[in-house]
Amino acid sequence: MRAMSRARVRPRRRPRASAAAATLLTTATALGAVGAVPAAADSVGLPVVRSVLAEDDTCASVSGEKAKAEPWTLGSLGMARARPLSRGAGTTVAVVDTGVAEGAPALSGRVTALGAAGEDCVGHGTFAAGLIAATPGDDGGPAGLAPQARILAVRGTDERGGSTVGQVADAIRQAADEGAQVIYVAVALDSGKSQLTDAVAYASGKDALVVAPVAPDALPRNTEPAPWYWPAAAPGVLAVTDYGPDGERPADAPLVSGADLAAPGDAVVSIGPKGSGHFIGSGASFAAAHVAGAAALVRARYPELKAAQVSRRLTEAAYPAVPPRLDPYAALTAVPTDDKGTAPRPERAVVPPPPATEPRTRALVIAGVGGGLVLLVAAGAVVIPRGRARNWRPAGS
Repeated sequence: MRAMSRARVRPRRRPRASAAAATLLTTATALGAVGAVPAAADSVGLPVVRSVLAEDDTCASVSGEKAKAEPWTLGSLGMARARPLSRGAGTTVAVVDTGVAEGAPALSGRVTALGAAGEDCVGHGTFAAGLIAATPGDDGGPAGLAPQARILAVRGTDERGGSTVGQVADAIRQAADEGAQVIYVAVALDSGKSQLTDAVAYASGKDALVVAPVAPDALPRNTEPAPWYWPAAAPGVLAVTDYGPDGERPADAPLVSGADLAAPGDAVVSIGPKGSGHFIGSGASFAAAHVAGAAALVRARYPELKAAQVSRRLTEAAYPAVPPRLDPYAALTAVPTDDKGTAPRPERAVVPPPPATEPRTRALVIAGVGGGLVLLVAAGAVVIPRGRARNWRPAGS
């Protein structure tokens, strides 16, 4: 979908947040650098997931820490009500990102990788895949929105997270060719309108719903955001922005209009490419991952729906705000509307025909005769005694 440009308006409702999420928020401040996440994340024990590795950075290491409570995101999205209705079984979500580690325990047996995409040096793609489809371990941990969905890993960047328009466009096409019903794209590029619009149209022609962040997770210092980012700005893409546990966006997050939906993206907890530990991250790319997971839930529950219908169901059932806020349960249970925005009319009630006129006429005649006889008897009871009292006689007597 493609929303019109909207002014920034404070949402009417703040989502519910767990105590753990509130701690994350109060101890974290976003940095103004590429791949920035809460600066004080170390104070809560979780390492930061990166989107791009610097020249001297090594691959993501194993996290030795685990979240102690259910992430605030699941409560905010009302997943306790949505889970009994759908878990994404039978759907495939393509993750166009830095790769998805095939050995990640929370995704075990459900990752299919194209080429080298089964390895994830950066960790961003595995983190996003966890938000979409992770299964909690025996000792708990963050769960994805669609824990029974399959993940198709498609590398949309180089090994260290850098991406080009050509890489992303090719990845979208490959994901569509492999039959993915939902295609999550992690990057937001300030160029590539023609190529990425064509790639999205190709995916839409194969009934795949493309979900992408409306803007990058963060920008270098002193850099103004572009008016539009791609592929999110392409027709048919579900463009997503983020919010945090307090219902607001981080102060340094790129401010870009045109989002179709908002979803949790700040102080988000998910898995890493190795081990069973957890990481923390922030950005619109993770909000888009939540929407991709919700799309998998809808496609699993309503397999007859086309990609455009799934997108419409997610946006129309969302909580009314600017932009609307993702509500998976409502998307799974809402009554769809027609193309004019109205609910389908119920079937016309069948009114039984009136009874036949002949029996009714006969009954009226009988009732009239009976009523006349009653009146005659009543009149006789009054008139005859009075006539006797006045010595009336029959005529001719």
